Amino acid sequence: MSSVLILLSTLLLALHLSDLVSASSAVPSAGPTTAPAAARHDVVMVIFDDLRPVLGAYGDPLASTPHLDAFAQGGHVFTRAYSQQALCAPSRNSLLTGRRPDTLHLYDFYSYWRTFVGNFTTLPQYFKEHGYYTYSCGKVFHPGLSSNNSDDYPLSWSAPAFRPRTEQYMNSPVCPDREGVLRKNLICPVHLQTQPYKTLPDIESVTEALRFVESRKSSSSSSPFFLALGFHKPHINFRFPRQFLARFPLQQFFNYTEDSLKPPDMPAVAWNPYTDVRARDDFKHLNISFPYGPISRHQAAQIRQAYYASVAYVDDLFGKLLAGLDLQQTVVVVLGDHGWSLGEHAEWAKYSNFEVALRVPLIVRSPEFPVTQAKVHRGITELLDVFPTLVDLAGLPSLPVCRHPTDVTCGEGKSLYPQLQGLGLDLVDDHVALSQYPRPGMLPTKHPNSDKPKLRNIKIMGYSLRTDIYRYTLWVRFHAQNFSRDWHDIYGEELYDHRVDAGEELNLVPMPEFDDVRQRLRRRLMEAVDLSRFS
Repeated sequence: MSSVLILLSTLLLALHLSDLVSASSAVPSAGPTTAPAAARHDVVMVIFDDLRPVLGAYGDPLASTPHLDAFAQGGHVFTRAYSQQALCAPSRNSLLTGRRPDTLHLYDFYSYWRTFVGNFTTLPQYFKEHGYYTYSCGKVFHPGLSSNNSDDYPLSWSAPAFRPRTEQYMNSPVCPDREGVLRKNLICPVHLQTQPYKTLPDIESVTEALRFVESRKSSSSSSPFFLALGFHKPHINFRFPRQFLARFPLQQFFNYTEDSLKPPDMPAVAWNPYTDVRARDDFKHLNISFPYGPISRHQAAQIRQAYYASVAYVDDLFGKLLAGLDLQQTVVVVLGDHGWSLGEHAEWAKYSNFEVALRVPLIVRSPEFPVTQAKVHRGITELLDVFPTLVDLAGLPSLPVCRHPTDVTCGEGKSLYPQLQGLGLDLVDDHVALSQYPRPGMLPTKHPNSDKPKLRNIKIMGYSLRTDIYRYTLWVRFHAQNFSRDWHDIYGEELYDHRVDAGEELNLVPMPEFDDVRQRLRRRLMEAVDLSRFS
């Protein structure tokens, strides 16, 4: 064990011996809140794809996000918000229906909840049914089968969703190499004039969103609008206007993390072998050892630099969107659908239950709760909480709590409205976040793809509980035929203490002195999963 891990172990043991954490395992359920009657505001929801909190507003010194930072200064910043699964379609369908992946039975990209599980009401649909004109620009629902190849139109949207015409080229060879040959690269800074239609998908989406907002100003309709704008970036490939790369000197990304190898006590089932990164033209011939790598220090720095440049690019576009909004009359929420590993644990991409893959930015700005300096909320929140929160901020009838799997219009999250009011701040220790990720087996594999297994191949489910102090993850047998789990058939177990191990480097499970904490959190996790299944 390295000297760093030895020191960390000593600190953790000292904390453990003095830890008098309550053994309470109650998981508070969402409850209807009462929002005051008021004129209905317009509502704008902005979703960034694969965005971890690499923002100045979240304290990242390397970030270049002036527009998001300025927006946060007038809003409420939730510093510990978590996705329900670190994969686009399951996370988005969970967010937009207010239900967990286990309720939707969606862990991949290949089923539509309305025909597969139940005709559940979505967030935009709820607004539409209460008199709002709803419109989608860009990537809001994940395209394809998981949204019925229609972005759930016409049930969720008042008009067909806008999809940028350049979206069709996102995985095409459009990245020129040094010889000018077009490749399917991971890192892809470009000059716009060399790209199809001389633009990029996110530029098109913002242009359309601004057109829509302007059209509503001149519309004879008195109904408010709900606009959802989904950015494709910083999702790979990292394709962005070349000038944004100049903001980030490569040398500042070499020591981003000291991790170069898989941590010794990480269960193999927890590892994601970043198969999508390996498949890109600029990486697939580098002979990166499967499944654990590592990627060289220089290549790792280049990936981080490109990720930050992609974030800076969409921040610039977000600034253009803000300039067209009337923030005195508009509720705006900004979030990421899940995070992305940048070399922590020597891993890349999403596809895991670690903090870096699950934690996302969540910023809410409302005319009802104006602030002149960012109001920071440090309690545990989930993306499930967005649906009931926006409903309350709009003054609509509060979203009922799901009591039965067949309930059509309800949510499994909690409204953050009381926290925006300044209430409920003493409940920080009680809230938890529950996330999950599937695997086809104990070991990382290419076939089936252990990063993105299809439902029929899922044999193991990793459930992860984030409390105020700990992250506890349990990998158990999962039966895809009937969506059941066997808590006694365990393939991996992880426990991390965030008071001294924010990077989740040292798994405490092998240490007998943490057995009491581990057993308590296991019970709490099982109760949380069972509660989420209406058991």
